[in-house]
Amino acid sequence: MKNWMILSLVIFSFAACKKDVDQVLVDQEKIESYLTDNQLTAQVHPSGLHYILDEPLGTGEHPTTSDKVTVKYKGYLLDGTVFDQTQGDKTISFSLTNLIEGWKIGIPLLKEGGKGTFLLPSALGYGNFPPPRSVISANEVLLFDIELISID
Repeated sequence: MKNWMILSLVIFSFAACKKDVDQVLVDQEKIESYLTDNQLTAQVHPSGLHYILDEPLGTGEHPTTSDKVTVKYKGYLLDGTVFDQTQGDKTISFSLTNLIEGWKIGIPLLKEGGKGTFLLPSALGYGNFPPPRSVISANEVLLFDIELISID
């Protein structure tokens, strides 16, 4: 009986790992298709985050994941559906430690005044747990246009 339980756990672990690997591949394919369809070229971070830096260096420092930042942003799905954004000239401030992994990785690539587009595989966004009552589905690839206004 004990051997059966161990075998079951091993099989379940492999199945879970395979599902994660499969999702990474699915996300990668979606991102590459989006880039090709929109004639875009992106750099790839080791995490799987794809990014296009419009004004990468800006004029200030790079934030760290423990910093509070002020940004303008637009978040949207691959089909162009906008799910969140700052309005007009308004900005919003966040502590990077409280944000999704894709922002923790992407925003520090910018300096104050920098702008970029970030394509997040689902694991760097909300994964299997999208925000309630959102247009974001489980395992959704997300895009963000972000301007780093300041490090606070």
